[in-house]
Amino acid sequence: MTYKVVTAPAVEPVTLDDAKWHCRADDADDTLLGALIVAARESAEHETGRSLCTQTRELVLDAFPEAFVLRGAPIQSLVSLKYLDTDGVEQTLDPQDTLLDKDSEPGYLLPAYGKAWPASYPVPNAVRVRYTCGYGDASAVPQAIKQWMLLAIGAMYAQRETIIVGTISASLPDRFWHRLLDPYRLYEVA
Repeated sequence: MTYKVVTAPAVEPVTLDDAKWHCRADDADDTLLGALIVAARESAEHETGRSLCTQTRELVLDAFPEAFVLRGAPIQSLVSLKYLDTDGVEQTLDPQDTLLDKDSEPGYLLPAYGKAWPASYPVPNAVRVRYTCGYGDASAVPQAIKQWMLLAIGAMYAQRETIIVGTISASLPDRFWHRLLDPYRLYEVA
Protein backbone atom coordinates (compact mmCIF):
# COMPACT_ATOMS: atom_id res chain seq x y z
CA MET A 1 0.00 0.00 0.00
CA THR A 2 1.36 3.39 -1.01
CA TYR A 3 -0.04 6.89 -0.55
CA LYS A 4 1.58 9.66 -2.55
CA VAL A 5 0.96 13.27 -3.48
CA VAL A 6 0.39 13.55 -7.24
CA THR A 7 -0.30 17.30 -7.38
CA ALA A 8 1.01 19.45 -4.52
CA PRO A 9 -1.06 22.36 -3.23
CA ALA A 10 -0.95 25.48 -5.44
CA VAL A 11 -0.99 27.70 -2.33
CA GLU A 12 0.30 27.40 1.21
CA PRO A 13 -1.80 27.98 4.34
CA VAL A 14 0.71 30.59 5.56
CA THR A 15 1.89 33.37 3.23
CA LEU A 16 5.45 34.55 2.87
CA ASP A 17 4.40 37.94 4.28
CA ASP A 18 2.87 36.25 7.36
CA ALA A 19 6.08 34.26 7.94
CA LYS A 20 8.28 37.34 7.44
CA TRP A 21 6.21 39.33 9.92
CA HIS A 22 6.20 36.47 12.46
CA CYS A 23 9.97 35.96 12.17
CA ARG A 24 10.78 39.68 11.88
CA ALA A 25 12.73 38.80 8.74
CA ASP A 26 13.62 40.87 5.71
CA ASP A 27 13.51 40.19 1.97
CA ALA A 28 16.95 38.55 2.02
CA ASP A 29 15.42 35.49 3.72
CA ASP A 30 12.52 34.94 1.28
CA THR A 31 13.96 31.72 -0.16
CA LEU A 32 14.66 30.24 3.27
CA LEU A 33 11.22 31.22 4.59
CA GLY A 34 9.54 29.76 1.50
CA ALA A 35 11.23 26.43 2.19
CA LEU A 36 10.31 26.59 5.88
CA ILE A 37 6.65 27.23 5.01
CA VAL A 38 6.54 24.08 2.88
CA ALA A 39 8.34 22.08 5.60
CA ALA A 40 5.92 23.33 8.26
CA ARG A 41 2.88 22.45 6.12
CA GLU A 42 4.22 18.97 5.37
CA SER A 43 4.91 18.46 9.07
CA ALA A 44 1.42 19.68 10.06
CA GLU A 45 -0.11 17.33 7.49
CA HIS A 46 1.92 14.43 8.86
CA GLU A 47 1.06 15.27 12.48
CA THR A 48 -2.67 15.63 11.82
CA GLY A 49 -3.19 13.08 9.06
CA ARG A 50 -4.93 15.81 7.02
CA SER A 51 -4.36 17.71 3.82
CA LEU A 52 -4.40 21.44 4.34
CA CYS A 53 -4.80 23.14 0.95
CA THR A 54 -6.30 21.32 -2.06
CA GLN A 55 -4.05 18.64 -3.52
CA THR A 56 -4.35 15.40 -5.47
CA ARG A 57 -3.27 12.15 -3.87
CA GLU A 58 -3.09 8.56 -5.04
CA LEU A 59 -3.49 5.32 -3.13
CA VAL A 60 -1.94 2.25 -4.77
CA LEU A 61 -2.86 -1.28 -3.67
CA ASP A 62 -2.23 -4.82 -4.91
CA ALA A 63 -5.96 -5.71 -4.93
CA PHE A 64 -9.36 -4.26 -4.12
CA PRO A 65 -10.02 -4.01 -0.37
CA GLU A 66 -13.49 -4.16 1.16
CA ALA A 67 -13.28 -0.35 1.37
CA PHE A 68 -10.49 2.07 0.46
CA VAL A 69 -9.31 4.23 3.36
CA LEU A 70 -8.53 7.67 1.91
CA ARG A 71 -6.04 9.59 4.02
CA GLY A 72 -5.69 13.34 3.85
CA ALA A 73 -9.11 14.47 5.09
CA PRO A 74 -11.13 16.36 4.24
CA ILE A 75 -11.80 14.44 1.03
CA GLN A 76 -13.22 16.55 -1.81
CA SER A 77 -13.76 14.23 -4.78
CA LEU A 78 -12.78 11.07 -6.62
CA VAL A 79 -10.58 11.69 -9.67
CA SER A 80 -10.30 8.10 -10.91
CA LEU A 81 -10.21 4.45 -9.91
CA LYS A 82 -8.01 2.41 -12.26
CA TYR A 83 -7.14 -1.25 -12.04
CA LEU A 84 -5.59 -4.07 -14.04
CA ASP A 85 -8.33 -6.51 -15.08
CA THR A 86 -7.83 -10.29 -15.03
CA ASP A 87 -6.10 -10.06 -18.43
CA GLY A 88 -3.64 -7.42 -17.14
CA VAL A 89 -5.28 -4.58 -19.11
CA GLU A 90 -5.78 -1.25 -17.36
CA GLN A 91 -9.43 -0.32 -16.89
CA THR A 92 -11.11 2.74 -15.35
CA LEU A 93 -14.07 2.02 -13.11
CA ASP A 94 -17.18 4.14 -13.72
CA PRO A 95 -17.56 6.61 -10.79
CA GLN A 96 -21.27 5.67 -10.65
CA ASP A 97 -20.15 2.23 -9.46
CA THR A 98 -18.57 3.76 -6.34
CA LEU A 99 -19.72 5.46 -3.17
CA LEU A 100 -17.41 8.19 -1.84
CA ASP A 101 -17.79 8.84 1.89
CA LYS A 102 -16.43 12.39 2.24
CA ASP A 103 -18.00 12.98 5.65
CA SER A 104 -15.96 10.40 7.55
CA GLU A 105 -12.41 11.20 8.58
CA PRO A 106 -10.50 9.48 7.10
CA GLY A 107 -12.69 9.18 4.01
CA TYR A 108 -13.76 5.92 2.41
CA LEU A 109 -14.44 4.67 -1.09
CA LEU A 110 -16.83 1.72 -1.32
CA PRO A 111 -18.71 -0.08 -4.07
CA ALA A 112 -22.06 1.56 -4.84
CA TYR A 113 -25.19 -0.10 -3.51
CA GLY A 114 -25.73 -3.41 -5.32
CA LYS A 115 -22.25 -3.33 -6.88
CA ALA A 116 -19.04 -5.21 -6.12
CA TRP A 117 -15.41 -4.53 -6.93
CA PRO A 118 -14.24 -6.29 -10.10
CA ALA A 119 -11.56 -8.97 -10.06
CA SER A 120 -8.06 -7.62 -10.56
CA TYR A 121 -4.85 -9.07 -11.94
CA PRO A 122 -2.80 -10.66 -9.13
CA VAL A 123 0.29 -8.41 -9.35
CA PRO A 124 1.66 -5.66 -7.14
CA ASN A 125 0.14 -2.19 -7.62
CA ALA A 126 -2.87 -3.44 -9.60
CA VAL A 127 -5.33 -0.86 -8.20
CA ARG A 128 -4.95 2.96 -8.14
CA VAL A 129 -7.32 5.49 -6.59
CA ARG A 130 -6.79 9.22 -7.29
CA TYR A 131 -8.66 11.78 -5.28
CA THR A 132 -8.58 15.43 -4.33
CA CYS A 133 -8.42 16.41 -0.70
CA GLY A 134 -7.77 19.36 1.58
CA TYR A 135 -9.72 22.21 3.12
CA GLY A 136 -9.57 24.23 -0.11
CA ASP A 137 -7.64 27.49 -0.18
CA ALA A 138 -5.62 29.02 2.66
CA SER A 139 -8.61 30.87 4.13
CA ALA A 140 -10.35 27.54 4.90
CA VAL A 141 -7.46 26.08 6.93
CA PRO A 142 -8.19 26.27 10.70
CA GLN A 143 -6.39 29.14 12.42
CA ALA A 144 -4.85 26.88 15.10
CA ILE A 145 -3.04 24.91 12.37
CA LYS A 146 -1.77 28.12 10.78
CA GLN A 147 -0.57 29.35 14.17
CA TRP A 148 1.22 26.05 14.76
CA MET A 149 2.88 26.47 11.36
CA LEU A 150 4.04 29.99 12.24
CA LEU A 151 5.53 28.74 15.51
CA ALA A 152 7.28 25.89 13.68
CA ILE A 153 8.57 28.29 11.02
CA GLY A 154 9.78 30.69 13.73
CA ALA A 155 11.57 27.91 15.60
CA MET A 156 13.26 26.60 12.45
CA TYR A 157 14.19 30.14 11.38
CA ALA A 158 15.67 31.09 14.76
CA GLN A 159 17.54 27.84 15.25
CA ARG A 160 18.91 26.69 11.91
CA GLU A 161 21.12 24.00 13.40
CA THR A 162 20.11 21.09 15.60
CA ILE A 163 22.74 21.88 18.22
CA ILE A 164 24.06 25.29 19.19
CA VAL A 165 27.14 24.87 21.38
CA GLY A 166 27.16 26.91 24.60
CA THR A 167 23.43 27.70 24.70
CA ILE A 168 20.42 26.55 26.62
CA SER A 169 17.15 26.44 24.72
CA ALA A 170 14.58 28.90 26.01
CA SER A 171 11.79 27.90 23.64
CA LEU A 172 8.27 27.00 24.69
CA PRO A 173 7.87 23.37 25.69
CA ASP A 174 6.93 21.26 22.67
CA ARG A 175 3.78 20.06 24.40
CA PHE A 176 2.39 23.61 24.49
CA TRP A 177 2.47 24.49 20.83
CA HIS A 178 2.00 20.96 19.56
CA ARG A 179 -1.33 20.91 21.40
CA LEU A 180 -2.63 23.42 18.85
CA LEU A 181 -2.92 20.47 16.46
CA ASP A 182 -4.74 18.15 18.87
CA PRO A 183 -8.33 18.96 17.79
CA TYR A 184 -7.39 18.20 14.17
CA ARG A 185 -5.44 14.96 14.61
CA LEU A 186 -6.89 11.86 12.94
CA TYR A 187 -6.12 8.51 14.46
CA GLU A 188 -6.39 5.27 12.53
CA VAL A 189 -7.66 2.17 14.25
CA ALA A 190 -5.69 -0.91 13.26
